[in-house]
Amino acid sequence: MAQQTWDVLPPEDPARPDPPNAPFDRRTRLAAAFAVAAVSDVLSVWLEFVPPVQWTLDVATAFLLFLLLGRQWVILPALIAEAIPGLALLPAWILVVGSIAVWGTVNPLGRR
Repeated sequence: MAQQTWDVLPPEDPARPDPPNAPFDRRTRLAAAFAVAAVSDVLSVWLEFVPPVQWTLDVATAFLLFLLLGRQWVILPALIAEAIPGLALLPAWILVVGSIAVWGTVNPLGRR
């Protein structure tokens, strides 16, 4: 049985290196995404009873995560999950950023 290895960050694509004048590297963006997700999840617990404010927070969080992590479509299901009453008590944003950190982009067909 083949042993599977886990990377903390997705493997870097040599065809698309970060530009030399990029203001933030991958680890900095991932740390910032975790910080945004943690703040949003903590605030969501307290804003559970004020839905319009919570929805605004969730849309802003999704937008910031799109800016920090790029076009990661796994962010959209988390946005939908956060809109369901009662599910805001779960740390959905942290789970999404963690899954992106471990597995990288979503690849439904298993292609590299």
